[in-house]
Amino acid sequence: MALTFDYKVRDKTGDLVEGTLSGDSMALVVRRLREMGYMPISVTPRSAINLKTEIKIPGLSGRIKLREIAVMTRQLSTMVDSGLSVVRSLGILGSQIDNPELARILTEVRLDLEHGSSLSAACFKHPKVFSNLYCTLIQAGEAAGNLDEVLSSLADTIEKQAQLNKTIRSAMTYPAVVLAVMLVIFTAMIVFIVPVFQNLFTSLGGQLPLPTRVLIGISNIITSPWMLLIIIGVIGGIVALRRWIRTDDGRRTWDRLLLRPPIFGPLFHKLALARVSSTLASMIGSGVPILEALDISADTAGNRTVGDVLIRAKEGVREGRPLADTLRDKDDIIPVLMTQMVEVGEQTGALDAMLRKVAEFYDQEVEVTVNNLTALLEPLLTVVMGIGVGIMVISLYLPMFSYIKLIHN
Repeated sequence: MALTFDYKVRDKTGDLVEGTLSGDSMALVVRRLREMGYMPISVTPRSAINLKTEIKIPGLSGRIKLREIAVMTRQLSTMVDSGLSVVRSLGILGSQIDNPELARILTEVRLDLEHGSSLSAACFKHPKVFSNLYCTLIQAGEAAGNLDEVLSSLADTIEKQAQLNKTIRSAMTYPAVVLAVMLVIFTAMIVFIVPVFQNLFTSLGGQLPLPTRVLIGISNIITSPWMLLIIIGVIGGIVALRRWIRTDDGRRTWDRLLLRPPIFGPLFHKLALARVSSTLASMIGSGVPILEALDISADTAGNRTVGDVLIRAKEGVREGRPLADTLRDKDDIIPVLMTQMVEVGEQTGALDAMLRKVAEFYDQEVEVTVNNLTALLEPLLTVVMGIGVGIMVISLYLPMFSYIKLIHN
């Protein structure tokens, strides 16, 4: 099993470089560092009982946020534009970044560059961190000799995507909290309060009102052994649904259904169009061929229905048709506004600029839709929560009107 070692070395210019490296033993790590042209100063294994060792939580440890990649890309662009080499810039970033996983990956990318690899090829080795779009744009920047400009444009694209994701999450936080509170209150009353009233009413005899009987029936189901089977069935159904969505047919069907709801459907549609427009603008502006740009944009759309339109558009472009004509064939997915902007961009030779305007338009549309949705959901959920709790309280206390009569009997 490979161990992780922290090292401090001097490079060929005498500068101090720190990082981590994996190896079977300390001797092998020192040998590898010397083969890379470094002068080892210290190489220490990471102890399992070291106080600096991080507690790793499954699903959260090693997670790299999109905003962290955007900040790193912006810093790398600034350093390269200032005249620093990519290797030197990655070394500085690797020693300054707080996220240890991202720092480790940057160290590996830097080591690959020192062995003669290109930046794009080194990034392609880490698909979970650097997307296909990211690596392809860097490859185009390396070929055109404008890597700093491409990195700056790429940072803009990632920052907009991160901000868009943050807007969506912020809008969904309040409804999620309210629904969770409603569920906790409902469960607590069903499990702890309803059985007490049930025993009381049973001992007194008499006919309970229908709302009370329904509530007691729900309580009996939740507190019965069958509830465990119901929970297992629900979890199994969710797992089966997720596996079905991972298939090609399931993903296409699911994404097609997401575009149909009256409120959330247009939101998901505009979100996919914003991603497609932004990705196409960045790739075309960086010199990526249109066919490859369409192919990658289809993967980053986030919706297979929209992505399939781009795949069909790619086939039309390969046959010699203008992009606007191929998109116009699916006007139910690609709006007329976007088609017209693409057509103007093709005629004027400023397709990337037109696509950026389309992306900005749909970014604003998504933000407005989310704000309106939030403003609508807040009072609506408050009313629903009040009605739900009120119905439960009334159902429990409704029999109390005949409580005195039952006692006398």
